[in-house]
Amino acid sequence: MFANALAKCAAVLAIAAGSVATTAHAADFDWKKFQGKTISFLANNNPVSQALLTHKAEFEKLTGMTLKVDSYQEQQMRQRLVTVMNAHSDEVDVFMTLPSREGEQFAATGWYGDLTAASKNQVAGDYDYAGLSQALLKAGTFSGKLTSMPMNIEGPILYYRTDIFKKCGVEKPATIKDLESVAEKLKACDSSITPFVSRGLKPAVAYTFSNMLHNIGGSYIANGKSNLCSAKGKEALDTYSRLLRDFGPPGVVNYSFYQISALYRSGRAAMAFESSNELRTVMEGGERLKDTGLIPLPAGEAGQVPTAIGWGMAVSAYSKQPDAAWYFVQWATSPEIQKQMAVQGIAAPRSAVASDPEYRKWIDEQPVRKEWQAALDVLAAKGSSEVGYPIVANPESREFIGQAVQDVILKQKSVDQACADADKSLDELIAKK
Repeated sequence: MFANALAKCAAVLAIAAGSVATTAHAADFDWKKFQGKTISFLANNNPVSQALLTHKAEFEKLTGMTLKVDSYQEQQMRQRLVTVMNAHSDEVDVFMTLPSREGEQFAATGWYGDLTAASKNQVAGDYDYAGLSQALLKAGTFSGKLTSMPMNIEGPILYYRTDIFKKCGVEKPATIKDLESVAEKLKACDSSITPFVSRGLKPAVAYTFSNMLHNIGGSYIANGKSNLCSAKGKEALDTYSRLLRDFGPPGVVNYSFYQISALYRSGRAAMAFESSNELRTVMEGGERLKDTGLIPLPAGEAGQVPTAIGWGMAVSAYSKQPDAAWYFVQWATSPEIQKQMAVQGIAAPRSAVASDPEYRKWIDEQPVRKEWQAALDVLAAKGSSEVGYPIVANPESREFIGQAVQDVILKQKSVDQACADADKSLDELIAKK
């Protein structure tokens, strides 16, 4: 089975990398400095943390510390974090964060610890700070303060069923306009299969919608005002919503990555536009190993401008043991661990990993992995991290984007009315910037 093969491959690399890493670390860094301490980690239960935490025992053995993990689905994790931070509690030492989403907001509220000095000075000799994605480091820096270390690089990509496409006599879409014609042919060919699925859940929509907006040539802000009602904005809103309404599954307004990956993995969807991180979940069990193709979202009038972001690891400003917490952060974002996560389908924010011999061997073992890496290369070269509005209230802005999409999907409002209502609310948010 594919999942078992991944696990075996990861285990072999873990042993090899762990042995090398231990030798290197022992020579120049005291990993046992905080032996006996317990670090609390608040994690989003997504493929990134799942891959990382398969190595939890290695961290505890290396450092002598205990790692206490509290893991929740994304919305619940955020609710838990807000509760802890508003109370200025030290219950959480390290937490996962999306700088592209809440970075400005969390920095403004003072929730992030400052990692600027530690990331360059309190590190093992083989950490290779310079080898991390400079774009993602920049995305996690606010007012000169480094607030998180990148765990991965990701973006939504199109998963499609090569066997269904062949049966129905359709080619993979080359442009956004092709998506609809392909979906229509698939629906006519096999009505039991969902032709297209992507995110419809209100707070999650911006991640995938942003890619379509940018490919079509739209932007969120123009001349200091919300720009959803521009010609390109309305085209993106109409196209994305229509695809989900006419070709998506029932209840798509409740779909995020959990539901999308489950639908596709079970063989009930022909196309799924979802995170590159979901390769690990989609391939679990091996059912989709031989019949899946992967491409970035097809080009629009502005070409391909994929969403490219990364999760980060942050130390809480209220942690009473920030130095010990930093040890966990640097271990989790080290070259060794990120290479081990890469062979579990989590793209590393280090270019060196892509050319690592062990990683290349893993990539070359399956055609779907080669296509995954090729899609990631496009994300890295052309990607935009603008997901929602680039303002302190970015998380709230995503709610209005999602509301507009849902209003059109459910035919509760016309495209013109949905974008006008969203623009009005968003302009009020922008004015508070």
